[in-house]
Amino acid sequence: MIIEKLYLKAKTIEQAIYEANEHVDSFRYIAGGTDVLVNKFQGNEESSYLIDISGIEELKNTFLIGNSLAIGALVRLDDLKKNKHILQHFPVLLEAAHSVASPMIRKTATLGGNLLCENRCSFYNQSEWWREAVGYCLKCDGEICIATGGKKNCFSKFVSDTAVALISMNASIEVIENSSPSIVPLESIYTGDGVNPRKFNKTAIIKSIHIPINEGFKSVYKKLRQRESLEFSSLTTAVTLNKAGKIKIVLGGVDPKPVVVEGTTKDDKNELIKQAVKMARIVDNDVYSREYRKEMISVYLNRSFEELN
Repeated sequence: MIIEKLYLKAKTIEQAIYEANEHVDSFRYIAGGTDVLVNKFQGNEESSYLIDISGIEELKNTFLIGNSLAIGALVRLDDLKKNKHILQHFPVLLEAAHSVASPMIRKTATLGGNLLCENRCSFYNQSEWWREAVGYCLKCDGEICIATGGKKNCFSKFVSDTAVALISMNASIEVIENSSPSIVPLESIYTGDGVNPRKFNKTAIIKSIHIPINEGFKSVYKKLRQRESLEFSSLTTAVTLNKAGKIKIVLGGVDPKPVVVEGTTKDDKNELIKQAVKMARIVDNDVYSREYRKEMISVYLNRSFEELN
């Protein structure tokens, strides 16, 4: 009798990637499991083979490397506050992590997992019977985007809270693919396609997140949601200014990928805000209306610039 594997607790990165390649069409990595297991319960995640990477110790280390702080992908969100370098140099990351869900979830959810949090939509993140009744959308093998009526593009929203803060600080990630490491800008892994929101190989593993430590970052972070626990973002903004006068605006919750606008202190702030609003492809797939969320982009960014002064 052949017994099909359903679960493996990997001991090394190499073992996890090997097993992933052996089951490339039917596996999913899990660590905290706070996103994957909920989606499985709703029927939005159909992988039959779970590869648990939570026991891989080298993914839990945080250390200085060159001019950057490298944070292990399996560091839990609640544990970020225990690192003195994060406390001193990157308080906006702590604020973003603290805005995620509830205290219980933050004690389980990992930083790497939050970066890979699945895009969300009010027409997709429902039970199986609800989706069947209302009609399947592009993200679950339907023929149209229910939010827009279009047949080509899915606009499920990018909702990682920590990614918005990290991208505003020019973070990069070390990715391991087939035992070969590479470091890429964090923002580069997001596609803007709501159905397939990330572009790196499915079998790859994020090993660590790197943030420049000598940039003198000053950041303001804001998040719109109905309640300050459990709710996913309806709009997230981070505005970061470094000591060289460079400004980076990042939006989440209003597009299938992070919206990024860069400038300097010499630029007209109103023009930067207008650019951010224009770039955000907001649709009615949230508890708040498209018009309200769009208006709140300007409100949050204006307040952020005032706080940075």
